[in-house]
Amino acid sequence: MTRTRILAVAVDCRQPDLLAEFWEKALGNGKTRTWTDSHGLTYRQLDFADGPALLFQPVPEEKAGKNRLHLDLTPVGRDQRAEVERLVMLGAKVLDDPPDDPWVVLADPEGNEFCVLPPR
Repeated sequence: MTRTRILAVAVDCRQPDLLAEFWEKALGNGKTRTWTDSHGLTYRQLDFADGPALLFQPVPEEKAGKNRLHLDLTPVGRDQRAEVERLVMLGAKVLDDPPDDPWVVLADPEGNEFCVLPPR
């Protein structure tokens, strides 16, 4: 039986260095590297020992509209509210904090949405 695994989640962005730095601090357990493709575009990649990489690929246009794919995060060693506050201090913005749902919706410095859920 053939199996496929996720190698990376690619994020289109205008400032790959900025986003790689934000997500490296936000997730705290990755290592960034830079590489250039055959067309001369420079990418920043955040690699993890235990899962897919986050690949920040440069694009010329601004984000337009809601993400069709987003990351769901859960804190390790702290509660959800403390994690949201920490991420805001790193440059995230709270977009929605629905009272009837267990998640808080945030955006990274380029406006890409992600959610923070309570610890599991």
